[in-house]
Amino acid sequence: MSDDALTLALPKGRVLPEAVAVFATAGFPEIGQVLTDNRRLLFRFPERALTVLVVRDADVPTYVEQGAADCGVCGKDVLLEQDRAVYEPLDLGIGACRLVVAAPAAEGQGTATAQAIRAGLPRVATKFPRLAARHFAQKGEQVEIIRLSGAIELAPLVGLADRIVDLVQTGETLRQNGLVELETIFHATSRFIVNRASLKTKPRRLNALVADLRRVTAAPNGAAR
Repeated sequence: MSDDALTLALPKGRVLPEAVAVFATAGFPEIGQVLTDNRRLLFRFPERALTVLVVRDADVPTYVEQGAADCGVCGKDVLLEQDRAVYEPLDLGIGACRLVVAAPAAEGQGTATAQAIRAGLPRVATKFPRLAARHFAQKGEQVEIIRLSGAIELAPLVGLADRIVDLVQTGETLRQNGLVELETIFHATSRFIVNRASLKTKPRRLNALVADLRRVTAAPNGAAR
């Protein structure tokens, strides 16, 4: 591969088809191959001097910051939570969601343990402890943050927490678990991020890629919220 060979990290899950569509429209249709084998994590396209990694959304900033990937796609929520040292030149306008505070729809829906919890500091379960803590601190509200990796909606129903902070798209999962949204913390979309060293060593290739992506996306070049 040439000195301008790029490694791109894409997120697994619901955003992957949207990201592939954006890159295909930008002139990289071969990237669609990553959708044909969900067990394969590394794809090489030597004719384009391109390698694509498919990793967890939360891991994309680590791969890019540490230089294992020159660039990548990940949610703004992840970038705000992790505060990684990467460039963020473009909002791709895909993977739209929002970070919300939610709680049981009716008082007493939780268990007796949940009632006992309310005697102390309110407990908030989340995969985003930094963002949740910042949100409640800005409101002047003291809470206890409980970090979970998944099944956040379950926490209030079994007495682990009073409220949750989690990402939603339509809110249907909340409704199915008897939860209601109390407030929205922020709206998020997926961003294109770049390794700082790579932008200096491969400026021609990366700047051209950013220009191609910007041309095909209608999303604004959003700033951090």
